[in-house]
Amino acid sequence: MRIRAITLRILQQFIHDKRTMALMFIAPLLVLSLMSLVFNGDAYEPKIGVSSGAAAFSTALEAQKAEITSYDNDESGNAALQAGDIDTYITMKGTTPEIVLEGSNPTANRAVMMALQEAMQSLQPEAAGSVQNQPQISYLYGAEDMKTIDRFGPIMIGVFVFFFVFLIAGVSFLRERTTGTLERLLSTPLKRWEIVLGYVCGFGIFTVFQALLISWFSIQVLGIMMAGSFGYVLLMTLLLSMSALTLGTLLSAFAANELQMIQFIPLVIVPQIFLSGLFPLDTLPLWLQRVGLATPIYYGAQALMDIMIRGKGWNDIALDVFMLAGFSLLFMLLNVLALRKHRKM
Repeated sequence: MRIRAITLRILQQFIHDKRTMALMFIAPLLVLSLMSLVFNGDAYEPKIGVSSGAAAFSTALEAQKAEITSYDNDESGNAALQAGDIDTYITMKGTTPEIVLEGSNPTANRAVMMALQEAMQSLQPEAAGSVQNQPQISYLYGAEDMKTIDRFGPIMIGVFVFFFVFLIAGVSFLRERTTGTLERLLSTPLKRWEIVLGYVCGFGIFTVFQALLISWFSIQVLGIMMAGSFGYVLLMTLLLSMSALTLGTLLSAFAANELQMIQFIPLVIVPQIFLSGLFPLDTLPLWLQRVGLATPIYYGAQALMDIMIRGKGWNDIALDVFMLAGFSLLFMLLNVLALRKHRKM
């Protein structure tokens, strides 16, 4: 009877907690559906640029379901390659094809090489006569022996920074509320925006050290590829930390305990990881690509890849910087509004 009483109490507790019930049964279905969309996306179609002198490849490459773009001059083709509009650019030096791979995405590299191999074998005899030597392959970024950690390392740095700051900040701010500290602050003449800014600055000091430690450890100890400026890496991790901090404190206002705070992870963090660039967004449905563009981790991961793999600078990461700063300001504003449920000021 005593075991039965305990069992009934637990069942009643779960049944009356509608949020826990919903997350227990609905969240796994949402995550599994997202995984299905990501892993069952269309096969990656390589984007190949071809110079006017290498037109013999165009028809053969199109037969391999590659997206072909022809360029009248090498300046335009190289510019498109540096901008990431194409995965490779093909020119001819005499009878030798010269292939320059963008190089930062192993998935795209493999797709390009497979398409080129099939195209070389299927060239018509009259076209094959103009291609008599083995192609010369070079990389704009990275190298042929680029390791998996070099490709995914920048993304995972952003993911880990965001995840841990989100979790720690959310739970810590929730504890401030459940222990009565926040209510006592709200009873003082302090404005809501002053309270939010004070908490952000207090937690933010620790995020600075965390971002510095994770960035340094990843590059100096783990040896992840670093082609750009460490200062820019630190800037992006700090901005990611700030957006995670403000989002965590915001969502903590809607959680009654630590368990409910943790329950936000499958709905807030997991989808961002899938849409951060770990998998090519081009293979996903258009609506899902747009969802990815509305997440902080996406901009942080893209900027970190631009810095660490491609060695790019401010002009190329400025949009990502402004987007992350915008997310932080938006979440801070929503934090101020969320405090209205505790006190009208």
